[in-house]
Amino acid sequence: MTRGLLMCFKRPEMKPVQEITEGCRRIAVLENVTNPTNVGAIFRSAAALGMDAVLLNKACSDPYYRRASRVAMGTTFQVPWTYVENDHYIDRIKELGFKTAAMALRRDTVSIRDPKLKSVERLAIVLGAEGDGLSDETIDSCDYTIKIPMAHGVDSLNVAPYWCI
Repeated sequence: MTRGLLMCFKRPEMKPVQEITEGCRRIAVLENVTNPTNVGAIFRSAAALGMDAVLLNKACSDPYYRRASRVAMGTTFQVPWTYVENDHYIDRIKELGFKTAAMALRRDTVSIRDPKLKSVERLAIVLGAEGDGLSDETIDSCDYTIKIPMAHGVDSLNVAPYWCI
């Protein structure tokens, strides 16, 4: 016999970005990550690796979606998060005192291991959807373009694995 569990809860009211990021040193920012499995895996990685908060643009999958929260192992209820407006959200994050780092494949990228990134007081790591990645406008708006060094000719990873610094 299979047993199921049905849950119901009142969705908490979304807090403003400024309140969520107050006192944060490291945050993840998701742009157009529509796959709930990836959203959940990012939350789980963010929790495990000590990220202070996650911001999502409105095109992202809902972190409370069943599949996302299941993959996240419940961390969507632990890591503070909220949505950002889609337009000019990088400028808004900078106004809050964060340097921004776009995860993208470009010639001007620096390694995620670069010591200057570790010395940044407040850093927002911006991740895009698989396939399309981040928009050119977003990448151009960020202070840094970063990549994870790869071996064996691999050019990129799924958006979900280790990316926190």
